[in-house]
Amino acid sequence: MAKRDYYDVLGVGRSADEKELKAAYRKLAKQLHPDANPGDAKTEAKFKELNEAYDVLKDPQKKAAYDRFGHQAFENGMGARGGAGFGPDFNSSMSDIFEDLFGDFMGGGGGGGRGRRSGGGRNSGATRGSDLRYNMEISLTEAFTGKSAQIRVPSSVSCEVCSGSGAKSGTSPKTCSACGGQGAVRSQSGFFTVERTCPSCQGRGQVIPDPCSACSGQGRVTRERTLSVNIPAGVEDGTRIRLASEGEAGLRGGPSGDLYIFLSVKPHEFFQRDGADLFCKVPVSMTAAAIGGEIEVPTIDGNKARVSVPEGTQTGKQFRLRNKGMPVLRSSQMGDMYIQVAVETPVNLSRRQKELLKEFEKEAKNNSPESEGFFAKARAFWDGFGS
Repeated sequence: MAKRDYYDVLGVGRSADEKELKAAYRKLAKQLHPDANPGDAKTEAKFKELNEAYDVLKDPQKKAAYDRFGHQAFENGMGARGGAGFGPDFNSSMSDIFEDLFGDFMGGGGGGGRGRRSGGGRNSGATRGSDLRYNMEISLTEAFTGKSAQIRVPSSVSCEVCSGSGAKSGTSPKTCSACGGQGAVRSQSGFFTVERTCPSCQGRGQVIPDPCSACSGQGRVTRERTLSVNIPAGVEDGTRIRLASEGEAGLRGGPSGDLYIFLSVKPHEFFQRDGADLFCKVPVSMTAAAIGGEIEVPTIDGNKARVSVPEGTQTGKQFRLRNKGMPVLRSSQMGDMYIQVAVETPVNLSRRQKELLKEFEKEAKNNSPESEGFFAKARAFWDGFGS
């Protein structure tokens, strides 16, 4: 398959300057990075294609050769093998690309992963805390009205003794001498420059000669906290509520993670929910369904509603009560409530009741059009097999 034009890969014109190229690369790298798309082979291929394009276009010499010769500038011995002087730069190109990407994307202020290291290095020893999950079960009535709740969450919090630094009082973390605060060490492996996490500081760029005794140098300790949660009216089963910075404290003064509350709504004894609409199955006596009447049904707000049942009502008939359903989340709109009729057949009949029903059946000619129509079609069906 022919390679795509590098400018098309980055989504820029051929007149794009260094600043435009870098901005385009960072934007696409955040979208296509494998960590953001786990298991997606197509996206991973696009990410590799993006890195290849940026590796060429960010270098003035490579860019000039590409603008003149296209992809042929890097084939048949041109480019990487001494042509136009590209060989030495290629050894560290992938490291430079990830420097560009992770310097702001993965380790930047407020981002994930590692924080920036001080002292001229890429990152600091601070690491963002993990996000936490809390499962909460509420009733359908509480989902209708909304509620405020207090929850107790065990999590890591910043150590008060060392103020989250991890170092003993009166001391401070030191720049790692093995990596110079970079958190990574590089070594030459043939044609490539290989970068790996610094074994001395485990990638933090700093070491703590005298760790805090209260937190063993972690900068955080485990505590149980009480938090207030506001659950808005209209939440559904599976709704997620985010409490920013209420997750685990970061290592060595890093920012805290977030707390995510996952809601589950308990089944209700009367109502079934479908989005903002509610459905209530109501039994109606055979006589009320036949001659008509009025029934009283509960509503989710704890009140009652009266529904007129016309004569001849059949099982499955629905009656709609407008604006008697659930509130729509973060909206003034309300769903509807649907009454589903279930005509009830009487049981445990006395002898007299049975006699009356038999008399009714003799007199009830042309009173059951649905069953009469069904059996008329059935007889025609049977006759078709007999002919």
